[in-house]
Formats: sequence, C-alpha cells, structure tokens
Amino acid sequence: MDKVSTSTVTDTEINVSVTNLFKEIEFHMTASDMERIKAAYKFAREAHKNQKRKTGEPYIIHPIAVARIVAEDFKLGANPIIAAFLHDVAEDTSYTIDDIKDRFGDDVAFLVRVVTKTKKDHYEMSKQLDNFKQMLNSIHYDIRALLIKLADRLHNMRTLDSMNTNKQMKIAGETDYFYAPLANRLGLYEIKTEMENLSLRFRCPQEYKMLKDLLNSDELENCEQINELTDKISSLLSHKGIDCRVYARYRTPYSIWRKMKSTGRDFKHIDFRHVIHIVFPVVTNYTEKNRCLQIYSLLTDNFKEMPGGMKNYIDSPKENAYQSLHVKLLCEHGSWEEIHISSERMIYNSKMGCISDRTINGVDNWIKKFKSILHDIALHGKENNFIENVVTSFYNDDIMVFTPDGKGVILPKNASALDFAYDIHTSIGRHAQYARINGKLNSIKTILHRGDCVEIGTNDSVHPLPDWLDHTLTYKARRNIQYALRGDKKSLYQRCLSCHPLPGDEVVGFIGADKSITVHKRDCYKAIILASKEGDSIINVNFTENPDILYPASISIKAIDRHHLLKDLVNTITEDLNLSIDSLNTATTDQIVDCTINFYVHSMNELDAIIAHINAINGVDEVKRNDTFK
Repeated sequence: MDKVSTSTVTDTEINVSVTNLFKEIEFHMTASDMERIKAAYKFAREAHKNQKRKTGEPYIIHPIAVARIVAEDFKLGANPIIAAFLHDVAEDTSYTIDDIKDRFGDDVAFLVRVVTKTKKDHYEMSKQLDNFKQMLNSIHYDIRALLIKLADRLHNMRTLDSMNTNKQMKIAGETDYFYAPLANRLGLYEIKTEMENLSLRFRCPQEYKMLKDLLNSDELENCEQINELTDKISSLLSHKGIDCRVYARYRTPYSIWRKMKSTGRDFKHIDFRHVIHIVFPVVTNYTEKNRCLQIYSLLTDNFKEMPGGMKNYIDSPKENAYQSLHVKLLCEHGSWEEIHISSERMIYNSKMGCISDRTINGVDNWIKKFKSILHDIALHGKENNFIENVVTSFYNDDIMVFTPDGKGVILPKNASALDFAYDIHTSIGRHAQYARINGKLNSIKTILHRGDCVEIGTNDSVHPLPDWLDHTLTYKARRNIQYALRGDKKSLYQRCLSCHPLPGDEVVGFIGADKSITVHKRDCYKAIILASKEGDSIINVNFTENPDILYPASISIKAIDRHHLLKDLVNTITEDLNLSIDSLNTATTDQIVDCTINFYVHSMNELDAIIAHINAINGVDEVKRNDTFK
C-alpha cells in the first residue's frame, strides 16, 4: 500500500466518478444488486479512508477504476463488481475475508480471496510466483477472479508513472511475462495489447519513445497512399453491394519491437507496419465464411496476391478463439499490404474473448483449456518451474499442424517436430529419429509452421539428448526430456550472455543468492522473467563506461557488392575508430553481401558511432547489432 501526504482529487470528483459508474450499470442490474454494489463501495471507501496512492490520490480511486473496468470492459455481473470494489480491503486494511463474507456472501468472499496476496512466513517458490499460482488455481472454479485481477493490473499499469524505476521494472516485468499473455489466452486482445505497450513503455522508455516516433512518422509519410487504397477497396466492395467498414490500423510499438526481436531487422525493414481491416455486418443470406471468401475473391480479382500469403483463421481459429481471413496483396504503389477480413461478430469476440459467450457451455469450454494442463503440471512438475511451465504451455502464439490422417494438433509458435512427437505420445517423442514434414525428410529439431503435415519416424535405439531441451517449447516435451536426462544445469553470470548489455544500454540488475549481480538489458526476456519471479532482487546498477574495459560486440551488415567494399568496412573500424576486429565473416550471393564483424567496444555509444559510420559507406543498406558473439 502506498501512502503520501497530499491529494490531487477532491471528494466531489470521486462522488461524480462513482455516481456516473452507477448510472451506467443500473440498467443491467436488479434493484437489490444495485443496493449491494453501492453498499460495497461505501464499505470500501470507509476501509480505505486514510490511505493514499503514490500519485497522491485517495486510495478509493483505484477500486473505483477496477470496478469500472470489470463492469464496462468485461461486462460482468454484480458479484464481480462488488469484489472489484473490495479487492484490496483484506490485504491493505484491518478487515478480513470473513468480514466480507458476512456482509456480501460466500461468492464475493471467494473472488476477493483469490485476488488477495497471501502473506506467509515462507513461500513455496517466491512471493510473486506463489501469488500467480494462487490465481491460476481459481480457474478450477470460474474465470471471474482472473478477470478482476486483470482489471486490477491494468489500472496499476495505467498509473505506474508514480513508482520508482525498480518498482516499474518489477511490475512491468510481471505484466509482460504473466498478465498480458494471460489476457491473450483469454482472448482479451485489447487488454493484452494495452498491457504489452505499457510494459514496454516503463521497462524501456527510450526504446518505446523511439518506436512511437518512428510509427508516427511512417503514418504521416504514408497516409495518402493508405487512404487511396482503403478508398479503392471501399468503392470496389460497395459497387458489388457489400456493406463494410474499411480502415487502416498501425501496429503498436510493442508489436513492432517484438517483430524486430524475432526477425533481427531494424524498423525500416519490418514488413506490414500497418494492417488494412475489412469488417462486415453479419448477414442472413451469407455465412460469415462465404462473405469472407466473396470479399477475398473480389480483392484477388483486382490485386495480385502474394503466393502463400492467405491464412484461414475461420476454419482453424487460434487457441484464444481469434477468427479472421488474412491475405497479402500487392497495391498500386508497389508494396505488399496485409488485409484482415472479419465480421463484426469476430471483432467483438476478439475484444471480449472468454466473456463473449455467456452460456454455461461457452465459459466451460474456456475453463477446460486450462484445467488439464494445470493438473498435469501440478502433478508432475517441479514447484520452482511451475509458472514457467504454465507460461510455455499456455501463453505462446499458437499454430495448428496435422498428422498424416488429418488430425489437428495445436502447438506453440516456433515449436519443433520434437514437441509434436511428444504431443502425439510420450514414447514417440522418446524415440523420435526423424520427421517427414509435408513429405520431406527433416531433422526432429525442425521448427514447424502453421498447416504443416508431420510424420515422426522412431527408432528404439534413439533416446533423449541434452540438446533436445534447446529445441523444445512445450511443457510435456521438456518435462519428459528432463526426466530422461535426470536433471538440468544452471549457470550464474555477472553479465547476461543472452542480451550482452553494454554501458549506455538501458539496463537492470539482479542480485543472486550468492550476492553476485547479473546485469541485463531492460528488454532482455530473461530480465522480464526474473522481474516476474524475483522482483525483490532488482537493484540499481551503475553500469557506466570504463576506458580500461572492452566488451565483445557483433554487427551484421547487408550491402550491395562493389570494388573495395570490404576494405572500406575494415578501415572504418580499424583506422577511423581505432578498434581491433576479432573476427570477420562475409558471403556474397548475387551481388548482395552479408557480413558479420565481431570486435570490442567500450560502450553502446561507441557501437552506435560504428553503426552510423558504416551506414554512411556507399552501398551499405542495413547495419544491425547482433545479440550473439562468438
């Protein structure tokens, strides 16, 4: 609980805010429910009356905001709204869960208990991980408690400015690692997107601002071209009597950041920085799929389609129930455009996810997706890996691949043929020797893609090897491999060898049990995991440039071949900047040069100077920093 001495919000403003909330929900509530909701607000206000937030506002502002999200964004009923008002009462005041139970009943008390952090003298894993597990266990009963916690976390993220940088890193790391993927798996796309971007904004403020500025500039530069395309599509469909909305939406900074990380490209080389949406109302004389295919047919009659650029998420929805028809088309300006064709129902379901179908069967279907794997992990998994196993199993983007007889298998994005083998049967995974993917012979370590048809060849003499863990993602595969290998190995580092931070990077430090300090870049995924699991180990680090210390760095260069190109690259580093090259690898294919140079630098500023100098060399198209150094 945060306490300060000043207030920036008056009682009148608080009363107006909660009165407006009551007016908005009273049309959907019975008179008795409204009485209970108002009583819960009064109880919460009395309980929190002497408490303030870091912003200086009365603490009651937070429960009001959480209740508003639960009521308006999630459209939940009376008991979840009451629990939202009361969600911090048992944790931050002298009132108990039993007090809440006596006043508002068993159901409300259950919801508040789930979102209340349990105080213990000893935690099974860590305070943060035990709280994650407590929330996940609530899914055995219903989904409402998770939604209340998501609302709580969303408002905390919206008001994170008032926290110090270490607290921001801890909360943002938890959000990016656990809460945003949870929202994604529950199908709450807009909530997931907002959480991701707020997390990036507070973890890496400089990088976030840079990407936001680049996206704004790109939108201004291309708005005329985009408007011409959307107008043409609207006219084309209108002429055929198809009622629809056509609009462009730019991807968010987090989405671009993630694509840059996964592809290794810089901003200007990221494809599809915006998406064209075509949204049509549900009509009685067409099924949604037929309408999507009709629009698809009209578009491909007028624009060239990218081979293999169509994805059918209507027949094969994502695991979070997302549906749409995606296609990539060549527009008149010579650039490929990504088009998403959806019905209004699909758009609504993408926003509301697990709460779009209010029937008992609809909610039960979402719960079933969680129960079996949670049970398996709880039964067989190691306690200290529980949340990591859940995250791996639930929270990756998913793909659907197929067995030779056409059975669909859902796996995380970037899963391998080994993951597929273990999903089919443990014994198949244990003895997997090779894979036939779409009829072609491949290694069992091959990454699978949506729509692949996979057949696994086995050999009784084959058994799991240690490097199999480097080529599997699913909990089932990793658990069985670890069991076969009888354990795994861990290492401690003074400087993270995954992200290779340099002085001048945005960094964060973590102190280990042996008091050693590990320094990570703030966008390092390992740092995000550590912030989610061991947030109290975050410390400030003074990772500044030392003229006596050099750090390994690696860059990749793509250029058009010419006479003396390699000489100019070497001279820039060795002569102009007086640095020694550790290794250089180059390959030229069809007059395009790909070059990797490893050297040592004092800081990120020095590396930026090198990149700027090389970018200025004639023929160089792209220079980027590598995350690995060999």
